[in-house]
Amino acid sequence: MKPDASDVVVGAAAGVVATVPMTIVMEELHRVLPGEHEGPLPPREVTEGVFDRLNGGRTDASEETLQQSTVLLHYGYGGAAGALFPLMAPKRIGPAVGAGVLYGLAIWSGSYLGVLPALGVRHHARHDSKGRTALMIAAHIVWGATLATVLWSRPGLRAASRHPDRHDG
Repeated sequence: MKPDASDVVVGAAAGVVATVPMTIVMEELHRVLPGEHEGPLPPREVTEGVFDRLNGGRTDASEETLQQSTVLLHYGYGGAAGALFPLMAPKRIGPAVGAGVLYGLAIWSGSYLGVLPALGVRHHARHDSKGRTALMIAAHIVWGATLATVLWSRPGLRAASRHPDRHDG
């Protein structure tokens, strides 16, 4: 069974859904982890960095605009990343969840060790505390596992994986 456009759309929706528990994990770990600083979580840091970058180093946006933009960018990024997962994910739920965890870690490392610092919208993750790094890795593991679980719980998606007598064709 080859992925089609509906898999990409469902993957995007699953990415948005997976961002909910991810955000809960980030907020809770931010509250309880020793060594975790009191500053904003990375999605807000990224949003402020985007605003700074677009406005020549200054953020003139209101708090309400920053909050709304943070939610939009955070969930939008989760959806965009989720859209790609069905194109490469295993067809069986067990391996898919494992692949989802690895995919979540790849999204974290690609974003926080590569893309975001390269764009100049957030510092490199090597400058984060151990607590912040643990928080973000845990959140991305939750995101990836949830992404795969949500995708494979949709009736009809990857139907061939639920019917081993059917063959890709």
